[in-house]
Amino acid sequence: MSSQASASEACSTRVTELLERLSAIQGSPKRCIQPVGIIGPGDGGNRECEAAYRIASLLGKAGMAVVSGGRGGVMEAASKGAFEAGGVTIGILPEEDTRCANRYLSVAIPTGIGEMRNALIARSSICLIAIGGGMGTISEMALGLKWEKTVFSLYEDIQLPGVKSARDIDQLLEWVAAWLVCRDA
Repeated sequence: MSSQASASEACSTRVTELLERLSAIQGSPKRCIQPVGIIGPGDGGNRECEAAYRIASLLGKAGMAVVSGGRGGVMEAASKGAFEAGGVTIGILPEEDTRCANRYLSVAIPTGIGEMRNALIARSSICLIAIGGGMGTISEMALGLKWEKTVFSLYEDIQLPGVKSARDIDQLLEWVAAWLVCRDA
């Protein structure tokens, strides 16, 4: 993946400051124990996968756990980014075993419930970050919105009402980090 170096690219001063504040919170008793959901297509392209890797890497480095569908594409890129940054990665799998789990998961949860596992991903996340699109991703976004989760998106195929759609990775990171830092303020 060519953007592995991108994970350490310079962020804006604001994003860097917010991620440092998030890291400090994650090292305190007020830490967030609920994971951030990073969702996207299993067949995501380079642009989506590189974004997922960078975003998850920076969130993992700040101490946030990441939950995804645990398979390939955007899910694997996010898992790899967080895992390589020392973060915890959780995969909620549609199968009843772990054969299709990506190798960057800290925890693989085989459900045996197929695509209905999308509900578990949306419900278990403190917020959702959708990168790319597809029907599975849209279903997770819609469930998140229904359950009053904050949903951020980047490179989405369809704009759902209520989703905070970022123009680029830096804007998305700024929004997500600010939301995580200020969620209990």
